[in-house]
Amino acid sequence: MRYVRINERIFAKTMRVIGPDGQQLGVFPRDLALKKAEEFELDLVEVAPEGNPPVCRIMDFAKFRYEQEKKEREARKHQKQTQLKEMRISPRIDNHDYQIKLNHIREFLEKKHKVKIRMMFRGREIAHRDIGDRLIGKLLQDVEKVGKIDKQAIMLGRTMVLILGPK
Repeated sequence: MRYVRINERIFAKTMRVIGPDGQQLGVFPRDLALKKAEEFELDLVEVAPEGNPPVCRIMDFAKFRYEQEKKEREARKHQKQTQLKEMRISPRIDNHDYQIKLNHIREFLEKKHKVKIRMMFRGREIAHRDIGDRLIGKLLQDVEKVGKIDKQAIMLGRTMVLILGPK
């Protein structure tokens, strides 16, 4: 929760005051506004410090802070954290292994995760990069219904890296 000024911590000389029931009481000097809040046995809370004059509300600050924290917890609960999953494949991958990896990639994309595909070239495989390009092309065709390319396939040393994102 952001820092909110209350009671004596409010520095504005004049302020627009809103009562505990929501009606505007008018523009008051600081001391008079604090007395009004005392009359209601509540706190004077600065709700819009950027206003001219700043807007303050007479309310129970503990209850206000509890409600704000409750809203923030609820908002965090509904946020989805996208994760980056990684799949390692070889240019000489067997068809059955390819199908298993493809199913995992589809599953990740359906759960709205990003997938990093890392193809490692060992030994003389690096001379046949076209085999890796064809495999990546086949993979892209197989996942085009659930995913899209976030970052094109690039070579990093002996590794080809591709990042897919959910559609």
